[in-house]
Parts: sequence; C-alpha cells; structure tokens
Amino acid sequence: MQLIESSSASFEGTGVLTVANDTDVEAVSLDGIHTVVLHFPKFADGRAFSQAFELRRRRGFEGTVVATGDVLVDQLLQMKRCGFSAAVLRADQSLPVGEKLLRHYPAFYQGDVGQPAPLFARKVA
Repeated sequence: MQLIESSSASFEGTGVLTVANDTDVEAVSLDGIHTVVLHFPKFADGRAFSQAFELRRRRGFEGTVVATGDVLVDQLLQMKRCGFSAAVLRADQSLPVGEKLLRHYPAFYQGDVGQPAPLFARKVA
C-alpha cells in the first residue's frame, strides 16, 4: 500500500473518479477509470471501507483505490485488507509509523480482498 503525505496529494484528470462516501459504487461507470478516490469525512465514518470492498470484490476493479480525508495510521491495515491501494494521510499523521504498522502482521487468519481464502484453507509452499 502506498502512503502519501497530504501536502503532496493531487488526484485530478482523465481516468480519475472521485466518489462521495454516500455514493452507491455499484451504480457508477468505471469505463476508462484507472483511479478511484474515496473520501473519509471523519475517521469514524467507515462507508469508504465498504465502497472499496465493493469496487474490488463485486465490481472487479483492478486500478488504484485511494483513501483521502480524515485518514489515520490506525486505519491503514484495515484499508489495505478492504482493497485500498493508496492512502493520503491526515497532516498530523506519521508516514514512518504508518509504514511500520503495515508491516506488523505478515498474515491473517481471515480472508480479505487480497487473499480471499482463510489461512487454514491456503496451500502452504
């Protein structure tokens, strides 16, 4: 997952779709879209988690899904598991701390967007 400082974040142009957190992502057109920007208006509003999951699992979107808004390092691991590929951290959040938290757990027992099978059902190499 790519972490971006708030001061260097800019998502505009062709192929970028910014979606409000109350939008039904099942109804939006993804034709020609390579980046979807989802917004967290406050850290306690988790609707963008569901939107990211729906984009990946139900819509099969393989482009970049970016979290913006009130994004805290505490949320990054769950964001990654729900399908976000990048996050713009709130200005008071630390990039090094976020990167450390993302490396903290090497695997999860439950499945997620990136690895749908639970740990017990995965083939061990």
